[in-house]
Amino acid sequence: MEKRHIAILGSTGSIGRQALDVIRQHRDLFEVELLTANNSTDLLIQQAIEFDANAVVICNEGRYGEVAAALQPHYIKVFAGMQSVCDLVAGDNIDIVLTSMVGFSGLSSTVAAVKAGKTIALANKETLVAAGEIVMKLAEEHHARILPVDSEHSAIFQCLMGSAGAAIEKIHLTASGGPFRTWTREDIAKATPAQALNHPNWSMGSKITIDSATMMNKGLEIIEARWLFGTEGSRINVVVHPESIIHSMVEYADGSVIAQMGHPDMREAIQFAFSYPFRLTLANRKLDFAQIGGLSFFAPDMKKFPALGLAYEALEKGGNMACIMNAANEAAVAAYLREEIGFYDITDIVAECMNGAEFVASPDLETIFRTNEAAFEKATELIAERRKSF
Repeated sequence: MEKRHIAILGSTGSIGRQALDVIRQHRDLFEVELLTANNSTDLLIQQAIEFDANAVVICNEGRYGEVAAALQPHYIKVFAGMQSVCDLVAGDNIDIVLTSMVGFSGLSSTVAAVKAGKTIALANKETLVAAGEIVMKLAEEHHARILPVDSEHSAIFQCLMGSAGAAIEKIHLTASGGPFRTWTREDIAKATPAQALNHPNWSMGSKITIDSATMMNKGLEIIEARWLFGTEGSRINVVVHPESIIHSMVEYADGSVIAQMGHPDMREAIQFAFSYPFRLTLANRKLDFAQIGGLSFFAPDMKKFPALGLAYEALEKGGNMACIMNAANEAAVAAYLREEIGFYDITDIVAECMNGAEFVASPDLETIFRTNEAAFEKATELIAERRKSF
C-alpha cells in the first residue's frame, strides 16, 4: 500500500496516543500531517517533534504562544482555534482524518473533513449520535468514506466484510458491563467517581469511562451503529460480555453469527481503519483460547442501567432527540466528575431534558448546534438545582 498521510484530531487523548503508537510501528506506511489538542501543550509539542508533524493546532487560543515558541526551531507550523482545525483538515496533504476529539466538540471538524471528501477514521461517536442522518448524507454527497474506530463498530464492519452482501438480521453489540455489573442498584446509587472510573477491562478517558459505567456509552453506540450500518434500532441488540474478547457480532437470516475477537486493545481498530482494506502486523497481545477457557454472556439490566432505554427512546423518536440526550449527558457527566451530583442523577437529568426540550423532527446542522447549546443549558440548570441538595 502507498504511504497514507494522517491528521489526528485529539492527539493527546487516549485514542490519539494509541494511534500514534500504531504509526510508530509503521513509519514507512503512515505520515503524520496534523496533530490537534485542546490544552495538553507539553504532550502536543513532544508528539509534533517526534513525528515531525507538518502542522499542529492548539484549540485553546490562549496557549498558542507557548506552542509556537517551542515548535518554531523545528519548522512545524502552529495554528490556534477550532476554525483552524476545520480549515486544515480539508488540505490536499491529508488522506485520513482520525476524529478522536471528545464529545460534541468533534462535530464541526468532522463535518469539514467529510465535505472535503476525506476518509474519516471515526472515533468520535457523538458526531453520529447528534447528527447521524446529516453527516451520512454529506458523506454520500462528497464521496467521503467513514471507517469506524470504536472497537464494537470496527468489529461489525469486519464481520460484514465476510457477508457477501447479505442483509443483516441483527447486530449484537457487546458490553463489558463496566465496574458496576455485579453491584446492586442501591450500591450503584452511592458510587463515587473514583469507583466509576475503575473500569475492569479498558483504559479510556474519564468521560467515556463514566459513560461505560452508566452504559450510556453503549446507548451512544446503538445510535452510531444505526447510522453506520443503516440498521433500524429494533435489530440492534446489546449483550453483556464481561471478558471483552468478542467485540461485537452480526447475525444473518439463516441464524449464522459472525463475531470479531481480540484482547481489549484499541490499537487494533485504529490500525485497521488506517490500513483498510489491508491488514498489517501489530505488536499486541494475541489470543490464547486455552488460556481464556470460557466466555460468558448476559442480558443487560435496564433497571440498573436506564441509559440504554433512553438511547432506544431517542433513536425511535428521531429528529434532534439524540442530540438532546447527548448534550444533557455531557453536562451531567462533567458535574458527576466534579462530585456535584450523584450517579443516577446523570440519567435522571438526561431523561428530564429529553422530556422537556424542544423537539425538531427534521433538523438541519444549524438546528443541531442550537439544540446542543439549549439542552446543555437546561441540563446545567437541573444540575444547579440538584447540587443544592446533594
